[in-house]
Amino acid sequence: MGAPSSRRAWVVLAAMGALAAGQCLAGPAALAPLPGLDIRFVGAAGQPAELSGSLKVLLGLTVLSLLPALLVSMTSFIRISIVLSMLRHAFGTQETPPNMVLISLALFLTLFSMKPVLHDAHQLALQPYLDGKLAAAPALAAGVKPLREFMVRQTREQDLALMAELSRRPEPASMEEVDMLVLIPAFMLSELRAAFQIGFVLFLPFLLIDLVVSTLLMSLGMMMVPPATISLPAKLLMFVLIDGWNLVARALLGSFQ
Repeated sequence: MGAPSSRRAWVVLAAMGALAAGQCLAGPAALAPLPGLDIRFVGAAGQPAELSGSLKVLLGLTVLSLLPALLVSMTSFIRISIVLSMLRHAFGTQETPPNMVLISLALFLTLFSMKPVLHDAHQLALQPYLDGKLAAAPALAAGVKPLREFMVRQTREQDLALMAELSRRPEPASMEEVDMLVLIPAFMLSELRAAFQIGFVLFLPFLLIDLVVSTLLMSLGMMMVPPATISLPAKLLMFVLIDGWNLVARALLGSFQ
C-alpha cells in the first residue's frame, strides 16, 4: 500500500505542476490582471494641450538643472560671495561665519539686487507665456533681455573687447549685437575685478589693526605672543561698533548700477 500511495502522490503533484505551467504559458489572459501605470509624456499630434504641458515640464527641468550655473555666472552673486569670503579672511577666522551662513546671505543679497531684473522678466516673458500670449521662443528672448541689460551695465568695455578678441569675432557696432557667449565671460571678469576692489578696501582697516598690535607687542617685548590672539578681538569689537554688516550690505547693493 505504501508504494501505490506514494506513486499517486507523485502523480497528483505532477498534475498540479503541469496545470500551473499551462496557466503560465497561456499568456496574460489566463493570469489575474495586475495593476499598471500608463505613462504618456508626450501625447499624440492631435492633442496640442498635452504636448504643451510636456514641453513645460521639460523646460522647467532644464531650467532647474542650469540654475546653479546661471546663478553664478549671470547675476550679482559673484561679487557678493567673493566680498563676503574676503571679509571673513580679513577677520582672520577660517570657519566663522560658516560657509552656509555666507552663501545664504549672498543668495538673499543677490535676490535683493536682482529684484528689478526678475520683476521685468516676469512681466515681459513668464506671465505672458503662462497666459498663452507668447510662444516659448519669443518668451525666452523677452526674458533674457532684462538680464542682458543688467549684465551690460556692469561690464567694462575693456573686458568686453578682450573677450571679443579672444573669440575671434568682429567687434560689434552696438551692445545689442554682442553675443551672450562673449558677454557672459566679460561680465564675470568685470565682477571679479569689482569684488577684489571692494575686498581691498575692506582689508585696509583690519590690516592696520594687525600692524598696530604687532608693533605694540614688539615694543613691549612680548614677541612670543601671537598677534592674532589680541588683534582678533580688536577687529571684532571695531566691526561691531561701526555696525559693519550693515555697512557691507549697503555698500554691496549700492555698487550695482
